[in-house]
Amino acid sequence: MKPSLPRVLVEGWAAGRIGDLLALVAGAMLPLAFAPYHLFPLAVISPALLFAGWLPSTPRQAFRRGGLYGIGMFGVGVSWIFVSIHEFGSASVPLAVLLTSLFVVTLALFPALLGYLSMLLLARLRRHRGALTPALLVVLPALWTLFEWWRGWFLSGFPWLNLGTSQIGTPLAGLAPLLGEYGVSWAAVLSAGLVVMAGLRPRRAGRYMMLLVVLWGGAWLLGQVEWTRPKGAPLEVALLQGNVPQEIKWLPEQLGPNLELYSSLTAKHWDSDLVVWPETAITAFYYQLKDGFVRALQQAAEEHGTDLLVGIPVTDPETGNYYNAVMSVGSSPGFYRKHHLVPFGDYVPFEEELRGLIAFFDLPMSSFSPGAARQPMLRAAGHPVGVSICYEDAFGSEVIRTLPEAELLVNVSNDAWWGDSLGPHQHLQVASMRALETGRPLLRATNTGITALVDHHGHIRATAPQFEVAVLTGVVQPREGATPYVRWGNLPIVVLLATMLAALFLRYAVSSHEGIG
Repeated sequence: MKPSLPRVLVEGWAAGRIGDLLALVAGAMLPLAFAPYHLFPLAVISPALLFAGWLPSTPRQAFRRGGLYGIGMFGVGVSWIFVSIHEFGSASVPLAVLLTSLFVVTLALFPALLGYLSMLLLARLRRHRGALTPALLVVLPALWTLFEWWRGWFLSGFPWLNLGTSQIGTPLAGLAPLLGEYGVSWAAVLSAGLVVMAGLRPRRAGRYMMLLVVLWGGAWLLGQVEWTRPKGAPLEVALLQGNVPQEIKWLPEQLGPNLELYSSLTAKHWDSDLVVWPETAITAFYYQLKDGFVRALQQAAEEHGTDLLVGIPVTDPETGNYYNAVMSVGSSPGFYRKHHLVPFGDYVPFEEELRGLIAFFDLPMSSFSPGAARQPMLRAAGHPVGVSICYEDAFGSEVIRTLPEAELLVNVSNDAWWGDSLGPHQHLQVASMRALETGRPLLRATNTGITALVDHHGHIRATAPQFEVAVLTGVVQPREGATPYVRWGNLPIVVLLATMLAALFLRYAVSSHEGIG
């Protein structure tokens, strides 16, 4: 039988090194699906191109192409790592390139291993008639999503450039309150599988396109459900963005100007219910300022009936450990200590061996200790608040620890480390996914941007301009209730996908003569 044109194209994709090059290009395309570009269809097209290159490959070829795809994906998508290491870590260009490349190659091992394992499993399925359909619609979407989940916790986790994040504002976003970010990723990869199937089987393309419409339409309908409800009166909020250059922020002589800056910005907004300062806005320990500056701030907050959430480092007098923290000032004083620390940012792994080797390992305040996973919840403006500091907002399973009690989310960050790169835009998009998953508004105060107000659907309602001293004001509505994701976290999607894989291979084991085409 004469092969179809789509099959000829796929086999051509596999021929020679052209398939390797196209895998690299497909990976480099994927970051364009995310902020600040928002070309969300690429989150379907890019994996579809990769799958088309994997199908005719051996496991070894799939490993290579998955690795090249990962190099393109992370080489473009996390290029801001170079900015952190070179511009703010004082590493030379060659050293910064080397360290960034090592990071990218390490991350690229995830899609490389995914390709290898997928093609091993497909080789077993190919012994049976009609194996292509389960491969593209069950195996690849399930394994892709499980590998994203694995990358999100392995070695402290790096849940960046997950496909689901790119779909905020699209019909697939309706799955986030139900199955979380990974559920949205699964739907995006399933969409990619349907597209490839339509290309490989043009006579049945209409069937696969109809399934695609059902998937996206069903997700859109779920997005019309209001999983949470308003609680109390709306709040007037003010989010401060001091725009203190990272190069001078921690200099001892800069402490006074920092305090004066944030005090003066706050003084203009004492009519707000809540004022939020960014991560480590105060560049001194709490104990050093508690009897002077902090006491005066507390008194002013009480006089005006305004609560503040302030980024400040704190120490434990018994252990000597110090923590990256948020302090509640006003009606309900308290502290939240950052739990999920950033390697080489908040702390240095293998500190005894690495300290002093290069300036990057000696950044200011890079020996923080982790706070407890469960801490008393802060209250501000009369409401319980779910607080996260910087990178913590990338972990949905950790953000929901404060829910459903928390009635709004607050994230304080200092994305100045990433300069004028993709990083701050991607980080805001990641933070917005937490609002969507939990059905809570999010207040995000940053040092240099992007400070933002995000509603409970994950939509960014207002932002402050980057790299300017600014105060973002607005009204937010606290909410109560729990989305399914808040109640169950990532467990349902992980169990569902693992069960689908197990059921598929059990079926083939029991009925080896029966296809699923």
